[in-house]
Amino acid sequence: MARTVFCQKLQKEAEGLGFQLYPGELGEKIFNNISKEAWGQWQHKQTMLINEKHLNMMDPEHRAFLEEQMVGFLFEGKDVEIEGYRPPEQ
Repeated sequence: MARTVFCQKLQKEAEGLGFQLYPGELGEKIFNNISKEAWGQWQHKQTMLINEKHLNMMDPEHRAFLEEQMVGFLFEGKDVEIEGYRPPEQ
Protein backbone atom coordinates (compact mmCIF):
# COMPACT_ATOMS: atom_id res chain seq x y z
CA MET A 1 0.00 0.00 0.00
CA ALA A 2 1.28 3.46 -0.89
CA ARG A 3 2.29 5.83 1.88
CA THR A 4 0.00 8.83 2.27
CA VAL A 5 0.68 12.29 3.68
CA PHE A 6 -1.37 15.40 4.27
CA CYS A 7 0.12 17.54 1.51
CA GLN A 8 0.79 21.10 2.62
CA LYS A 9 0.84 22.32 -0.99
CA LEU A 10 -2.44 20.73 -2.10
CA GLN A 11 -4.12 20.79 1.32
CA LYS A 12 -5.36 17.22 1.00
CA GLU A 13 -4.45 13.65 1.87
CA ALA A 14 -2.47 12.22 -1.05
CA GLU A 15 0.12 9.63 -2.01
CA GLY A 16 3.49 10.49 -0.50
CA LEU A 17 6.93 10.28 -2.04
CA GLY A 18 8.57 6.86 -2.09
CA PHE A 19 11.79 8.10 -0.50
CA GLN A 20 13.51 11.33 0.53
CA LEU A 21 14.48 13.13 -2.68
CA TYR A 22 16.20 16.17 -1.16
CA PRO A 23 18.97 16.16 1.46
CA GLY A 24 18.89 17.40 5.03
CA GLU A 25 16.12 18.79 7.21
CA LEU A 26 14.37 20.38 4.25
CA GLY A 27 14.37 17.03 2.47
CA GLU A 28 12.82 15.39 5.52
CA LYS A 29 10.15 18.12 5.68
CA ILE A 30 9.36 17.57 1.99
CA PHE A 31 9.20 13.79 2.45
CA ASN A 32 6.79 14.10 5.39
CA ASN A 33 4.57 16.91 4.08
CA ILE A 34 4.55 16.96 0.27
CA SER A 35 2.73 14.55 -2.05
CA LYS A 36 3.98 12.96 -5.25
CA GLU A 37 1.55 15.12 -7.19
CA ALA A 38 2.84 18.37 -5.66
CA TRP A 39 6.45 17.27 -6.15
CA GLY A 40 5.69 16.65 -9.82
CA GLN A 41 4.25 20.16 -10.09
CA TRP A 42 7.44 21.53 -8.53
CA GLN A 43 9.64 19.56 -10.94
CA HIS A 44 7.79 21.12 -13.87
CA LYS A 45 8.27 24.63 -12.42
CA GLN A 46 11.90 23.89 -11.57
CA THR A 47 12.64 22.85 -15.15
CA MET A 48 11.05 26.06 -16.43
CA LEU A 49 13.11 28.16 -14.00
CA ILE A 50 16.39 26.45 -14.92
CA ASN A 51 15.74 26.83 -18.63
CA GLU A 52 14.24 30.32 -18.72
CA LYS A 53 16.71 31.88 -16.29
CA HIS A 54 19.70 29.89 -17.62
CA LEU A 55 20.57 28.62 -14.15
CA ASN A 56 23.82 26.73 -13.67
CA MET A 57 23.39 24.04 -11.02
CA MET A 58 27.13 24.12 -10.35
CA ASP A 59 26.75 27.72 -9.10
CA PRO A 60 25.92 27.84 -5.35
CA GLU A 61 23.99 31.10 -5.79
CA HIS A 62 21.79 29.55 -8.47
CA ARG A 63 21.14 26.48 -6.29
CA ALA A 64 20.23 28.73 -3.34
CA PHE A 65 17.83 30.70 -5.57
CA LEU A 66 16.19 27.48 -6.76
CA GLU A 67 15.84 26.19 -3.19
CA GLU A 68 14.25 29.49 -2.13
CA GLN A 69 11.76 29.19 -5.00
CA MET A 70 11.05 25.56 -4.06
CA VAL A 71 10.26 26.41 -0.42
CA GLY A 72 8.01 29.26 -1.53
CA PHE A 73 6.17 27.05 -4.01
CA LEU A 74 5.75 23.98 -1.79
CA PHE A 75 5.20 25.52 1.63
CA GLU A 76 4.28 29.21 1.33
CA GLY A 77 1.66 29.15 -1.43
CA LYS A 78 3.79 31.22 -3.80
CA ASP A 79 3.80 30.55 -7.50
CA VAL A 80 6.95 30.63 -9.57
CA GLU A 81 6.88 33.66 -11.81
CA ILE A 82 9.16 33.93 -14.77
CA GLU A 83 9.38 37.37 -16.35
CA GLY A 84 8.23 37.36 -19.92
CA TYR A 85 7.04 33.73 -19.88
CA ARG A 86 3.71 33.11 -21.56
CA PRO A 87 2.26 29.59 -21.51
CA PRO A 88 1.54 28.13 -24.95
CA GLU A 89 -1.96 28.72 -26.21
CA GLN A 90 -4.13 25.64 -26.39
